Amino acid sequence: MSVLVAFSVTPIGAGEDVGELVAEAVRVVRASGLPNRTDAMFTTVEGESWDEVMGVVKGAVAAVEARCGRVSLVLKADVRAGQSGRLDAKVATVERHLAP
Repeated sequence: MSVLVAFSVTPIGAGEDVGELVAEAVRVVRASGLPNRTDAMFTTVEGESWDEVMGVVKGAVAAVEARCGRVSLVLKADVRAGQSGRLDAKVATVERHLAP
C-alpha cells in the first residue's frame, strides 16, 4: 500500500513571519527518512501505511505546537494498494503529457 499525504501546518497567533516555525515541521518530515517534497503551500510525504505517515504528520504538528500554542492543520491523502514511488511517478506522468 502507498499512502501519500499532503499537509500544511500553520502556527496561529505567531504573526505573519512563520517560516521559522514551519521549518520545524519540515525538519521532522525530513528526519523521518520517508520520501517527501515541500513546496510553497504543502509538504507531501509518502509511506507504506497510515500509521507510518500519520506519525510523521503528528510529529510535525507537535514540533510547531511546542513553539506556538495553537496550530492549524490541512491534510489531503491518497491511499492506493499495490503501488509505491508515487510521489515522483505522479509528477512524471503529468510532465510526460506536457512534453511536445
